Amino acid sequence: MLRVTVTLTDDDLRFLRRCVDLARAALQGGDEPFGSLLVDHDGAVRFEDHNRVKDGDATRHPEFAIARWAVENMTPAERARCTVYTSGEHCPMCAAAHAWVGLGRVVYAASSAQLTQWLAEWNAPPPPVAGLPIPTVAPGVTVAGPAAGLTEEMKTLYAQAFRP
Repeated sequence: MLRVTVTLTDDDLRFLRRCVDLARAALQGGDEPFGSLLVDHDGAVRFEDHNRVKDGDATRHPEFAIARWAVENMTPAERARCTVYTSGEHCPMCAAAHAWVGLGRVVYAASSAQLTQWLAEWNAPPPPVAGLPIPTVAPGVTVAGPAAGLTEEMKTLYAQAFRP
């Protein structure tokens, strides 16, 4: 699949930095290191969350929580103009939820392909769901990432969580 390199703005990088901080907080709390923000068209953070899967519910991803929150609190037009920032590219479940509720673009720090490669390097077990790129699951969603300046930081967090 062809990936287009997109230059991220200073705002994109600032929001991604917050996602990495949320991922770190999740890891420090005993959870997997993933964090996400929902930012409206005016640049206001409307919702933020991190992974909450440590108690056994593997669907408690922040991107899925964002999709649910957005449906309950925003009009379809508002959702379409939002950006979801996330420390790691959406899994297929979250990409589908994103598309089904009509959220706007996604900007991520580390890609699913990177995480898959790192897990293989570490001889860590793969996740139970394939790490498909967002456009494979949701072809109408605009994506940007990975963010070169943050991928090594995410690799370090992932290593702490997943490296045997």
